[in-house]
Amino acid sequence: MLISDSVRQRIDLSREVGDDEIREMIDELVVQMGRKYALSLAQRQELGKSVFYAIRKLDVLQELVDCDEVTEIMVNGTENIFVERAGQLCQWDKRFETIEKLENVIQQIVAKCNRVVNEASPIADARLENGSRVNIVLSPVALNGPVLTIRRFPDHPISMDDLIGFGSITKEAAAFLEKLVIAGYNIFISGGTGSGKTTFLNALSHYIPKTERVITIEDSAELQLQDIPNLVRLETRNANMDGAKEITIRDLIKSCLRMRPDRIIVGEVRGGEAIDMLQALNTGHDGSLSTGHANSSMDMLARLETMVLMGMELPLAAVRRQIASGVDIIVHLGRLRDRSRRVLEIVEVLGFEQEEIITQELYQFQETGEAEGKVLGVLAQKNELSHQGKLCAAGLSL
Repeated sequence: MLISDSVRQRIDLSREVGDDEIREMIDELVVQMGRKYALSLAQRQELGKSVFYAIRKLDVLQELVDCDEVTEIMVNGTENIFVERAGQLCQWDKRFETIEKLENVIQQIVAKCNRVVNEASPIADARLENGSRVNIVLSPVALNGPVLTIRRFPDHPISMDDLIGFGSITKEAAAFLEKLVIAGYNIFISGGTGSGKTTFLNALSHYIPKTERVITIEDSAELQLQDIPNLVRLETRNANMDGAKEITIRDLIKSCLRMRPDRIIVGEVRGGEAIDMLQALNTGHDGSLSTGHANSSMDMLARLETMVLMGMELPLAAVRRQIASGVDIIVHLGRLRDRSRRVLEIVEVLGFEQEEIITQELYQFQETGEAEGKVLGVLAQKNELSHQGKLCAAGLSL
């Protein structure tokens, strides 16, 4: 019998059993096995750790979850685990021994955030205790076994100073955005998958005045806002077999408007909730922030149009007018060929004229060359901010 099975049989399910008590059970059994098979001290320690991870943590994945260098973990069934470190993807040399172990880890993850995933509902989004984003796909949708994808965020939120140090943004552009956040400009962050939208949103949120009431709305809570005393965090909920009804981002946006927010932060807009977000931006909630997937700032505007129409049938001109009125600034992020994440554009939305949304580029990334495999370039200023009314009202100037 495996040590993990022996420990599980000893656990008293009628009461709360702490980690220390579990470790004592494991140590006792490991000592017995060590004497029987003449295991070294290092082997005993490794065995004890792996058994504890299997019972109370994420089994073989815990080592990766605890590693600061890992940014993405991709489990393709029991056979293959791929890991992204420093932008480089490689196959890991460990794997799950059985499909049951992988399924146990998956059920452990979803149970801790009140989600359900099974054959009847084989797709789920969840999160780990450290805020890492989790996506799960089971059979019959996943043909090669359960697929588990974990987007791991840094244990300590990355600040704007860190991003400047990484070369993701210039000090000048960061100072410019700081003033816009303080003054209450509505900022939308766009970019492709893995471009760093959530990280950048976290960094921008540090500029929000500490006296304001902020409400965050997310599918799975992963934002790491710091030093905001009056912070309310809301998360969606799926319907379950017990009769609990689904609570969507649209429901949460409508509800938060009755909670007296100064600013609303929607982690990501990806569907019909775009219309509710825009209505919030157009009803006095200046300084709100959100993100969305797009290949450029202009693509983001087009995607917003599509998403609004998913939520409500409106004339296209009315949709564009809402977007032009609600969104002040679009910050577009991208991932270059050297895997670095950069701010590629900062665009101002000027208004709505002749049935079109009018914009102008404020900053644009200009590539200057390449050295030692690194892309060189600068985020150059192209134009001055046209609408400076909010800056003046906040007593700020550029």
